[in-house]
Amino acid sequence: MSDASLKPAMMLGAHPCAGVLLPLPLAGAYDYKLPKGVEVARGLLVMAPLGPREVLGAVWGPADGSVGDNRLKHAIPLEGHPVLPADLCDFVDWVAAYTLNAPGSILAMALRSRQAFEPEIPRTGYVLRQSVPPRMTPPRARVLEVAKDGLARSVTALAEEANVTPAVVRGLIDAGALAATALPEFAPFARPDPEFARATLNLEQEAAARSLQAAVAAKRFSVALLDGVTGSGKTETYFEAVAAALEAGKQVLILLPEIALTIQFLDRFAARFGCRPAEWHSDLSQKERRRTYRAVMNGEARVVVGARSALFLPFRDLGLIIVDEEHEQAYKQEDGAIYHARDMAVVRGRIAKCPVVLASATPSLETFVNATGGRYAHLKLPRRHGAAVLPEVRLIDLREARGEPGTFLSPPLREAVKATLDAGEQAMLFLNRRGYAPLTLCEACGHKLTCPHCSAWLVEHRYRRRLVCHHCGYDTVLPQECPACHAGSSFIACGPGVERVAEEFAAAFPAARFAIASSDTMHGPQETQAAIRAMTKRETDVLIGTQIVAKGHHFPQLTLVGVIDADLGGSDGDVRARERTFQLLHQVSGRAGRADRPGLVLIQTRNPTDVVMQALVRNERDAFYAGERIHRERARTAPFGRLAALVLSGQDGDAVRESGRMLAKAAPAARGVTVWGPAPAFYAVLRGQTRERLLVQADRGVDVQAYLRAWLSTVKLPNSVRLSVDVDPVSFF
Repeated sequence: MSDASLKPAMMLGAHPCAGVLLPLPLAGAYDYKLPKGVEVARGLLVMAPLGPREVLGAVWGPADGSVGDNRLKHAIPLEGHPVLPADLCDFVDWVAAYTLNAPGSILAMALRSRQAFEPEIPRTGYVLRQSVPPRMTPPRARVLEVAKDGLARSVTALAEEANVTPAVVRGLIDAGALAATALPEFAPFARPDPEFARATLNLEQEAAARSLQAAVAAKRFSVALLDGVTGSGKTETYFEAVAAALEAGKQVLILLPEIALTIQFLDRFAARFGCRPAEWHSDLSQKERRRTYRAVMNGEARVVVGARSALFLPFRDLGLIIVDEEHEQAYKQEDGAIYHARDMAVVRGRIAKCPVVLASATPSLETFVNATGGRYAHLKLPRRHGAAVLPEVRLIDLREARGEPGTFLSPPLREAVKATLDAGEQAMLFLNRRGYAPLTLCEACGHKLTCPHCSAWLVEHRYRRRLVCHHCGYDTVLPQECPACHAGSSFIACGPGVERVAEEFAAAFPAARFAIASSDTMHGPQETQAAIRAMTKRETDVLIGTQIVAKGHHFPQLTLVGVIDADLGGSDGDVRARERTFQLLHQVSGRAGRADRPGLVLIQTRNPTDVVMQALVRNERDAFYAGERIHRERARTAPFGRLAALVLSGQDGDAVRESGRMLAKAAPAARGVTVWGPAPAFYAVLRGQTRERLLVQADRGVDVQAYLRAWLSTVKLPNSVRLSVDVDPVSFF
């Protein structure tokens, strides 16, 4: 629906009516009356009664007239009559239709900070008066010197700048030397300066930057893949497009896949533009979210760096969207309303009529095909910036280079680590597996310790002395005896996690300083930032981590990367398994040799002839993609076909399985469409819920959403069974 479907109306003597969309999973908008004389516009924010409570909603279109005028309840516009931007309203409708979610469920993501619409709570600041206090001391003099510039500051701010205690400032207030004045609730965001510190670019970067700047100047929708090897300076290149958007008075959205990547990025942004951008992610406090949301809506926040949910912020004048590390699976929202932020970013750019930049050293096959096929612009950065060169990649065949039983660092890898440490350089050991061991079993009878709520093994976390389920969070202590055979002290740890690798490393290199980097050991951005800074300052010799260290980080003295087990996830039945393995190993390899010292990557594998391993060691990315393209075309999977997953879940396993059979029988026959299943999901039980899965496979030209709507409209599932629809799935758990 466009704004044209709802003309602003000044209605005197009568109450205007409108359909109000509420941020709830309801079928559609509800009709409400609005106060007399209200200018009715799509996106107008109102408080609407719903049963015994009031709910924040948005005018979404004309009233449908299904309820008589005398029975309609009144919705009251918020103070100041704020209105969501028209392009955001259209985006909400588009995402809802594409993902088969109720529009209200998508609107809920656009109204994440209800407090942002509440009246501001003013703060009190203090400015210098002409009068001089009767008693002057050096601390008081410092406060008055700070206050000479006439800027209003809080007591805390004055005390910090003058390096005095707050009591000194309050004494000056009591003496009449400082006068109170009202301040806005939040300090304004600093405005990034496009000319603050322009980087020196090489020829390829200059060419790519000019292309991106031209796209910004055109003020129309376009998509470009910024395809550069690791360390090629993609960030510095697209920063020039950010500068162009700022000079044009536009707002910019930069998406990052994980908060862990944000820390160094914010520092790089500040070094280029003189201040940090606004942030938007789950670790912000409610007050910070309120401040950012309000600043985005009124245009004060010029650049926002955020996670996938930042797509639903109410930008007033969006002029550029950048999706960094566009291939990352973290852009897929798997819970609630399921969507892929990279794909939705392209849609948001099209609706907002602004360019979109997708940046990656290992683009997704979908993006790569669009770029090589001419649908997207393809901007290439084929070499590292400055004197840095790509690292040498070697394979270590674990069938031949065996260490002592129970060890996971092969002799060649140990020797390379020793040589690196002796040279005063840094190393990284990578294993994409948290905890100490992925499996704990009884040596006497073979019983495996599993989660009581999920069909998954419990993972030992030896540092915490707990067994943990990585799916539902259940944890427990290691039993004293086996629950199956009652043998005492019979449990053994099978396979390595990063904690076990760290234990082995510490025994082999007792003098080396190391740190473990995983989501278990780094709780929140502050701990992540501390670990990154310690590595940057060379307070850490070796970083041992999971995929949290695999991308985005720049450590100039890191010259060796060791991959402990490259075979994890290489063939798990997922059509994207090889692509994901290649991307992850390529990205972690790219951490080595990013400055003037050459890098070396050692990959331990039991399958050195695998196409992924050979592509990595030969640096033949495009050849690997060509092979994957053929594989996907033959399989009729993305980007050469359509997929949609239907997952049924519930506590009653029999009801879930019967619902799956009923749903499969109701599937309509259609040309170019195949329905597979039902079958137990990869995790047949998750968080206590039995799960069945059906998969719809369709030709590329099929309207999958229309097919699903027609199919699901004929089926009534029991209330105890939940159905989740995932259009364009990227995982199959």
